[in-house]
Amino acid sequence: MTAQAAIARFPPSRVPVVNVATVPQRSPLRYPGGKTWLVPHIREWLTKTAPDVLIEPFAGGAIVSLTGVMEDLVPSAVMIEIDRDVAAFWRSAFESGATLSEWIRTFDPTYENLAELAGRIPRTVEEHGFRTLVLNRTRRGGILAPGASFSRQGENGKGVASRWYPETLASRLSAISDYADSLMFMEGDGMKILPVLLEGWGRRAAVFLDPPYTASGGKRAGNRLYQHSEIDHAALFRMLDEHDSNFLMTYDAAPEIVALVKQYGFEAVSLTMKNTHHNRIPELVITSEPLFA
Repeated sequence: MTAQAAIARFPPSRVPVVNVATVPQRSPLRYPGGKTWLVPHIREWLTKTAPDVLIEPFAGGAIVSLTGVMEDLVPSAVMIEIDRDVAAFWRSAFESGATLSEWIRTFDPTYENLAELAGRIPRTVEEHGFRTLVLNRTRRGGILAPGASFSRQGENGKGVASRWYPETLASRLSAISDYADSLMFMEGDGMKILPVLLEGWGRRAAVFLDPPYTASGGKRAGNRLYQHSEIDHAALFRMLDEHDSNFLMTYDAAPEIVALVKQYGFEAVSLTMKNTHHNRIPELVITSEPLFA
């Protein structure tokens, strides 16, 4: 079954894919596979289910947690990330945002400075977090995985510095600091931490999941985009079912994912979004109850 055939088995979402330029950009990170375009779905989901807490087990750029808290859609959020580089950024953002902002404003992103930073072993969490942010903003597509290259052409021919906006990044860090009391960050394996949290919160928690997709037959982009790209997809579906979770997750429309949706009786709608190369990519938005058909 092709992705197009798989996605045809589900109704299209009545909520449109938003132009990301119309959505507030709250995360300092450029994250491969980021979900800014999904924000209208997130807003409706959180408004209708009114949870006490939002859990994001694969936080990445954490646009969903930041949007949920900053738009008063949920009182608090728990962000979980296993990648040590990304985790160092979030830890330093919450613990030392002012220091990061100062470093951002004074850093000159030349190729020489970037090469020196990339080859340096960080001595502190702050240095590690700053290194993550700089490489994320200056590498092609924001990719942090080994082997990623720096931007060459960039936006409007600005090259490596085309996505380096010091004042904008410092402003986003300041906004995150303003909401620090409502945001909790945990470094670790979301697949192991999530069931523990659900034991306590149950359906009072809303769970947003955008797992790295590497199931056979899919795009397998996770292998080159992320350092941690393998998860047990069947185990994830089983966990959500066993805990009667209030969740929203996105997946490639691949046959094995379609089979899991059907197996557990979850709800799903289809939509098509454009990637950075303007290719039309079919996606599934999967929930525990009908929301978007």
